[in-house]
Amino acid sequence: MQSPLKILIIEDEMLIAANLANQLESFGYEIIGIIPRGEEAIKVVQNEKPDLVLMDINLKGELDGIDTAKKLQQEVPIPIIYLTANSDDAHFNRAKETNPYAFISKPFKKIDLQRSLELAAVRILQENSEPKVEQNVFKLEDRIFVKQNDLMCKILIADILYLEADRNYCQVFTKDKNYLLVNTLKNMEEKLPTKSFQRVHRSYIVNLKEINEFNHNNITIGNKILPLSKELRPELLAKLQTI
Repeated sequence: MQSPLKILIIEDEMLIAANLANQLESFGYEIIGIIPRGEEAIKVVQNEKPDLVLMDINLKGELDGIDTAKKLQQEVPIPIIYLTANSDDAHFNRAKETNPYAFISKPFKKIDLQRSLELAAVRILQENSEPKVEQNVFKLEDRIFVKQNDLMCKILIADILYLEADRNYCQVFTKDKNYLLVNTLKNMEEKLPTKSFQRVHRSYIVNLKEINEFNHNNITIGNKILPLSKELRPELLAKLQTI
């Protein structure tokens, strides 16, 4: 028999957290703790090793829920479902960068919570049981092979112009063809050589050898203008020769 999913709740409103814990237990999940502050989360996750974190975005303290998620994922990959009473575009776009498993607006219905958890449980089971080499793109010297339908197709690394994030997908733009991959930009970044590829924006990685022009805010590759973030500009300049 499969063990119940172990869930950590990070929520600073204790009445909501207690009610949430009761509902999750009624669904058959195991609650390993309730934490009110993001600052405490890393140690608890390391010690208790939950399968899933339910995270309130609007946490009090130095770290909100999204900042907490980023710090957690730097330590260990952990599935996250966000809970929030503030579902504006700014919060949603920030949350999207951490690749959450779901995003539930408060007040939420019991059935919405239950279905989100069931979908997350299926996804976690699949990710834990399937071979990683089938999940990700793998690197072989000067090329990568990517899954397209039932085939693994070759892409020469030198032919890649840039990569663009598309939620939990990634588009690879080459000189001749574009590829849509069921993969994140972060995973792709780990597969590419750091000497010739550089992240220039949260949604873009570029082949440094294909840059034609750039200024403070943009990069031109071929006839495509890509955004250049202020935070990542120094890293780009460190790899380019400028006069």
